[in-house]
Formats: sequence, C-alpha cells, structure tokens
Amino acid sequence: MTTDTSAAFRLHPGAPGSPVILHVPHSSRAIPADVRAGIVLDDPALAVELDHITDAYTAEIATRAAETAPVTPWRFVNRLSRLVVDPERFPDEREEMLAVGMGAVYTRTTHREELRPAGTDVQPLIERYFHPYAEAMTAAVAERLDAVGRAVVLDVHSYPAKALPYELHGDGPRPPICLGTDAFHTPAPLLDAARRAFAGFGGTGLDTPFAGTYVPLRYYGKEPRVGALMVEIRRDLYMSERGEPLGQGLETLAVALAELVERISH
Repeated sequence: MTTDTSAAFRLHPGAPGSPVILHVPHSSRAIPADVRAGIVLDDPALAVELDHITDAYTAEIATRAAETAPVTPWRFVNRLSRLVVDPERFPDEREEMLAVGMGAVYTRTTHREELRPAGTDVQPLIERYFHPYAEAMTAAVAERLDAVGRAVVLDVHSYPAKALPYELHGDGPRPPICLGTDAFHTPAPLLDAARRAFAGFGGTGLDTPFAGTYVPLRYYGKEPRVGALMVEIRRDLYMSERGEPLGQGLETLAVALAELVERISH
C-alpha cells in the first residue's frame, strides 16, 4: 500500500497579496484502488453513488473564478473523492453526520445503505488522508495570515435540487445559492458581499439546507483574522440530471464567485 499523499490534494498559488483561499473539497471522483477494495458497492452502484455525492464542476467554477478575479485567489483542491475521506467532517464524536454513517470516513451511502462493511476500522484512512489534508490546509491559512495578516476561506460546494435520504436537515428551503456561515468566522461584511455577488441567481438562503463552513481546527473559534463562508450552489443552475453542463451556468457562476473574491480581497 502506498502512503504517498502528495497527489491527494493540491494548493494552487494565487497572488502574494491575496487573503482568499478557494477551498474545493468534494469535486473529485477519484478513489485509489486499495481504498476502492474496501467499498462493497459494485462498479455501477458506485458510479451512481459518486453522481449523488460529488460536487461536480466545482473545481472548474473555482478555476475560472481565479482566472477572472483581478487579484488571483489561492485554491486548495481535494483531488480524491470524499468517499476516501471527507476532509470537512470532524474526525471524532463531534461530527453529527456520524448518525447516518457519514463521519470523516463514510460507512453508509447517500441512501443510508452499506458502503463499507460493518466494523470497518476507519482510522488508517484518517491517518493516511485526513490528517495530512488538514495539516496542509492549516499551513495554507497560516501562510496567508503571515503574508497578508488575514485569511478568508471560501468553501465551494454544490447540492442537488431534491434532498437525499442522508441529509439531516433536508426538509427546509433549497435556494439557488445557500450560504453557510459560522457565528465566529463569518463577519457581516463577508456575508453581505456574498449576497451581492450572487444576487442574480434567484435568491440566496442562509444555512439551509446546509449550515456552517470550513475552518482549520487550529483556528476554529479562536482566530478572528480567519474568515470563512460556504457557498453551496444548487446543481440545476449549471448541470442537467445526467451530469452535463447547462448553457452558460458554469461561466456565470464563476463570474459571480470572482466578484465575491474581488469584493473581499482588499
């Protein structure tokens, strides 16, 4: 078994003076062969599960936004599927998604069926993938703090128009753009900038159907110079049910994200 995690994620450099890190954790479908061996789904069922769970094209949206923004943001991109590990979960009992078998390492599917065998030891995957990812993301934020005096993590996600069975809070509104916030790390000017940037997509919602945002644990609830906001894009804005890009959706979303980056870069 290889222990090399250098291909598991990548930090794409931005402008030296940019405080912004576009974080793209769920865009990949890649699963290493030895990790795939621990998943009980056959290949067709796994492909369907990846369709449900992958935030398709979010890496492309972030890339185009970075290329468009006057001050290039940094981009931290997960190059492996969240079915390997989900870097945004708490790696312990604090994680509420453990209730549906979807902690840092998923043991159940989006439809609450078996993904990994009962009793699977998830710790090796956490050690091999979760901790190196967290350490690298922490280092990226630390570098922005040292260089600019602040850091803003913009979490780029997507979600389906119809709730999936795994969702714990799926019975609420599903706006075109959901903005996930944190009481400590999402200041009012950041939230206002996001609402303005995404005003043209039919409405924004706050913390519904998904709440919160990603902050490295070293800084979580402690460092006010670290701002954070989650941008959840409803998938029917830019892709068909078959997974194909729709019209100019990707481009218009990238322009809006670039506008948000511009608003908070100065």
